[in-house]
Amino acid sequence: MKTRFKNGVHKCMLFSLFISLASCAQKSDDKEVGEALFNGKDLSGWTQKNGKATYEVNDETIVGTTVAGTPNSFLTTDKKYEDFIMELDFKADPSMNSGIQIRSESKPNYQNSRVHGYQIEIDPSDRAWSGGIYDEARRGWLYPLTNNPAAQSAYRKDDWNHYRVEAIGDTLQTWVNGVAAANLVDDKTKEGFIALQVHAIGGDEQPGKQIIWKNVRIITDSLDQYNKKSDAPVFNTKNQLTEAEKEEGWKLLWDGKTTEGWRGAKLDEFPDKGWVIEDGVLTVKSTGGEESAAGGDIVTTENYGDFELKTDFKLTKGGNSGIKYYVDPDLNKGAGSAIGLEYQILDDENHPDAKLGNHEGSRTVASLYDLIKADADKPINPVGEWNTARIVSKNNHLEHWLNGVKVLEYERKSPEYRKLVAESKYEKWPNFGEWEEGPILLQDHGDRVSFKNIKIKPLN
Repeated sequence: MKTRFKNGVHKCMLFSLFISLASCAQKSDDKEVGEALFNGKDLSGWTQKNGKATYEVNDETIVGTTVAGTPNSFLTTDKKYEDFIMELDFKADPSMNSGIQIRSESKPNYQNSRVHGYQIEIDPSDRAWSGGIYDEARRGWLYPLTNNPAAQSAYRKDDWNHYRVEAIGDTLQTWVNGVAAANLVDDKTKEGFIALQVHAIGGDEQPGKQIIWKNVRIITDSLDQYNKKSDAPVFNTKNQLTEAEKEEGWKLLWDGKTTEGWRGAKLDEFPDKGWVIEDGVLTVKSTGGEESAAGGDIVTTENYGDFELKTDFKLTKGGNSGIKYYVDPDLNKGAGSAIGLEYQILDDENHPDAKLGNHEGSRTVASLYDLIKADADKPINPVGEWNTARIVSKNNHLEHWLNGVKVLEYERKSPEYRKLVAESKYEKWPNFGEWEEGPILLQDHGDRVSFKNIKIKPLN
């Protein structure tokens, strides 16, 4: 009897232990991975930027409410994130546009600290681009859902929706209620904060519309264990025009693969040495810093008058190059570079030219070479990272931009401009920089410098 009792106890204990372990195993399997970005109690770890829409915590959710007369509002994480997988649930007023920022920034010298960067769209309208990727306050639409009708049908109006966002390396992917939406390859920004947007409302709209978020979680480690395979169409922005750029009239100035549309500044054909095309990047090789000693400068085969030009460039240590415009290739057939106005490309920290120039600082990066110094507070990424140059010429008004910030402007052909030229080494060239049109030039200055995404929008 005693033995049977002991065996019974042992069997009960073993059965209980089995149930307990099974229960623990089930809990372990169901355990949410990653970390919560929102603690369900307050907005610790978050900061509001730009607009004055209200954000409050209610029943373990974040409630954003529109307010009249204010720009877009963003509740941003205090922490920055690079590679991650994020999931969250939200419910938006069916007449309300909104979005979720990732890898985004806010800088004093960029549009007065305006939030900018990738936005995962929340679009309850009939357009139905929820889950698409918009570049807030920068390039506009990068990945609309025009070619993904399955994703356009995935969003549930006036109901809870679930988003999954994967940002790994240069690939950004989204899912809407389990349906693959965007699949974008773009390397504009590697890191930034995450933000919940309450969009501004028009003057004829009633304030008080709400969007509610909950279950905001993020994974930042061992991403290869959790990432999913998207079957959404891939769009790679490298050397491609986005839908927004096409609508605005932009054209590719370089196709990313061939030398079509370009020739040597002093040649009828493209140089057979000195320049190389690899993986969608156009690079002038290093020859020890001697100007035009290898392949020489290259110019477009077409001329341009008023225009807007943009390109990404990457420097090596001590690198020197430039983008010239209103060039006259028939001048200076001898040694050295072709003649034209120049957007300087330079490693200011390591190249001696940064301390030279007819006007102090006028040979630093983004300056009008030897004539006008770029703003000293310009935003420049470190050597080895990509930067974006932009040049705007309209009715003789010229602007140089660097990474989205205007760093100088001047009036071509004005008395002030002509005085600068008269005091410079360009004084010997008649009507320097005043030609009605000319090709665009990329300079061979003997240092390794790379270019991609070379685009132009004619303005005349």
